Amino acid sequence: MARARGAIGARFRLHGRDPEQGLDCVGLAGWALEIGSLPTGYGLRGGTRESVEERLRAAELGAVAELRGGDLVLAAAGPGQWHLAIAVPGGWVHADAGLRCVVERPGAAPWPVVSIWRRE
Repeated sequence: MARARGAIGARFRLHGRDPEQGLDCVGLAGWALEIGSLPTGYGLRGGTRESVEERLRAAELGAVAELRGGDLVLAAAGPGQWHLAIAVPGGWVHADAGLRCVVERPGAAPWPVVSIWRRE
């Protein structure tokens, strides 16, 4: 959670992997959870739930049923659009493409939560 919150204010950049240069939701998740190998070459839309979850398992994350702070959330942000966010007490930290930066958003997730992931 602390690393995710430390990225708040970083600019949004598709395929961004470093808060100094910019982050997208995959980059934020990788940076906050210290995941070494992250996918590249993806668009803002596309892919399947199964392909995204396969990559999360490959990053040594495991699916869990109960949400707690620091968990990675896979959400359905729109048709064919998957989004990753980090749960924090009372809200979410995520790379917001619309606001063009990493933000902490209070309250419940604004998107349907598809699955919850945690480092095994």
